[in-house]
Amino acid sequence: MDKILLMFQLQNQLNCATNGDDWTKGLTKNEKTINWRRCIYMECAEMVDSFSWKHWKAIDAAPDWDNHQIEVIDVWHFIMSLAIEDYSNTLRGGVDDVAISVSELESFSKVDIAEETFAPQNDVIAKVENLIRLAISQDTLELEKLISEFFDLVVMSGLNLESLYRLYVGKNILNQFRQDNGYKDGSYIKVWAGEEDNVVMKRIWEENADIKPDILYKELTKSYAALTKS
Repeated sequence: MDKILLMFQLQNQLNCATNGDDWTKGLTKNEKTINWRRCIYMECAEMVDSFSWKHWKAIDAAPDWDNHQIEVIDVWHFIMSLAIEDYSNTLRGGVDDVAISVSELESFSKVDIAEETFAPQNDVIAKVENLIRLAISQDTLELEKLISEFFDLVVMSGLNLESLYRLYVGKNILNQFRQDNGYKDGSYIKVWAGEEDNVVMKRIWEENADIKPDILYKELTKSYAALTKS
């Protein structure tokens, strides 16, 4: 429960910092429309490209599980945001209430495990496409089903609660770093010496198991400063 609650709290803080305190009303502080469902299905589409699904190109390429896991985290950002927004707009409660409800889902027990194995590629793609169907549905939002399907994907992607939490916190810090360094105005450099910043962030986490979020931010700052000075 603690890790789920912290992730929802961090996501709310990031959304408030990026989009303004009233982001759950569907508009940013700059009056830009927010569509979390679209964010989900667009990121899911990117996730599919982590696999060799094309029958005409690189048909024997191995799945890029590292990239896929980062995309899973990106989708989690948007699912949490959609859940907070939905709870706010339906008067079901705030961030704490969402986190409690999610932790009580039967599907949550699936991610609170130790095993980390990958499911067959085609099974993972089918699960991702089901998330897309749920996200683009024009019917009433099936939020609990969407989250349950996502937790299935987490397990199929070789992740569990601990690794989901660690990668989420890392990506949350990276997103804050991006916002602080020109992401919105387009001046931010996303590829660092031939590697995406996602990859750099993930490696820093993996090489420093006990690193704190504020230290991760400082490490990203050092790496980015070296890049921009060159």
